[in-house]
Amino acid sequence: MDSMQVYRGMDVGTAKVSPAVRAEVPHHLIDIRDPSDDMSVADFQAEGRQVLERLGNRGTRPVLCGGSGLHFRSLVDPLRFPPTNPKVRSRIEGLPDEEARRRLLELDPRAGKHVDLANPRRVVRALEIALVTGLLPSERAGSEEAVAIREYRPVIQIVVIGLDPGPELASRIERRFDTMLESGLLDEVAMLRNRMGKLAAQAVGYKELIPVVDGAADLATGRANAIQATRALAKRQRTFFRRDPRVRWVPWCSDPRERIEMAMRRVGEDAE
Repeated sequence: MDSMQVYRGMDVGTAKVSPAVRAEVPHHLIDIRDPSDDMSVADFQAEGRQVLERLGNRGTRPVLCGGSGLHFRSLVDPLRFPPTNPKVRSRIEGLPDEEARRRLLELDPRAGKHVDLANPRRVVRALEIALVTGLLPSERAGSEEAVAIREYRPVIQIVVIGLDPGPELASRIERRFDTMLESGLLDEVAMLRNRMGKLAAQAVGYKELIPVVDGAADLATGRANAIQATRALAKRQRTFFRRDPRVRWVPWCSDPRERIEMAMRRVGEDAE
């Protein structure tokens, strides 16, 4: 469920599983797009649910692993992604933030109860949806699907296990990024630089090293920025999953075999 492992060539910086492991255990939704071809969450949902349907028809029980909380919920919960319109969005993005908020509230006076009006990106998206589909934020919030999402009611049967990252996460992130640099991450970014679309270029680690490749920053600055961005991402991910009452948390342990055993015990407990 990784938003960036879908892109071919983005291997080192996404900690993509090795070809040898993939040959032993089938993996899906890896290396399915060129970095120049943006893959939205809606695209990911469509592809992922097709995979889940195929596996279900074979009687195979899949493991959904890692990655983005939104991509996870797109597969297991009744999320719907309203269509986009580049022309409409471009017009909205050209408005001052205050004007965009005013227009949204003019269409839906209750929008502030459902949209973070202090977040320009969310205001733009809410206004785009309203103009393209006619669906207002207050109407969408009252739908059956929206209620199920708020109550964490999935559309498929799942057992959710979360691994607590432990007290030394910050130092592990730093060591992990340095290992990526030693494994050729900067060369990978340089190779992909002119092939990266809007979404791929926003990937944590790549985004911070692009200025280094372009000669606009030194490696020490790019490294520091990437480590800081990774720590911030880890914090957001942890907050996102901590809100989900379905997650059964496994305490951190440095021994990977013991972590697996604890996780499997939790799976067994939930299966009962």
